[in-house]
Amino acid sequence: MPEHIKKKLLEEINQLEYELAHELPAEIKKAVALGDLSENAEYHMAKQRQEFVNARLGQLKRRMAELSLVNLANIPRDKAGFGSTVVVYDSSKDEEIVYRLVTSEESDVAKGLISTTSPIGRGLVGKRVGDVATVVTPNGKRDLEVLKLTTIHDEAGDESSQPANGEVK
Repeated sequence: MPEHIKKKLLEEINQLEYELAHELPAEIKKAVALGDLSENAEYHMAKQRQEFVNARLGQLKRRMAELSLVNLANIPRDKAGFGSTVVVYDSSKDEEIVYRLVTSEESDVAKGLISTTSPIGRGLVGKRVGDVATVVTPNGKRDLEVLKLTTIHDEAGDESSQPANGEVK
């Protein structure tokens, strides 16, 4: 898992755990002191927030577990996958577009960072140079031809792609 994603998720987990253990109990205690819980808006809001925080913590912890299972060795070296930079020709826009396939936490469409779980990301995963991905987006169907592909292994300067004698290919 990329270190900055792990850090971001851990920061949110820590913040929510603090809120759950310290801030919300204090709010609930203060609301209870106001009396009649059946019509106590402060109490109901604090309890709703507590439920939300618990649910969000569960989501974040599951996501951390999922991301920790990502094994870079399982990411293909010759097809688009997590971490790949893909240059495509979008025939509907008559232009070349560069996408980088990232986790949902990193996605930023304006910067060309596309989640592997988005329609475009799912369409590109597993494609090679020359393949065409037909993607259905909210703006309609698009045909994206893969012109260039750089995998996460290429970008890491993977030693296994270098000859054993140290010469550069």
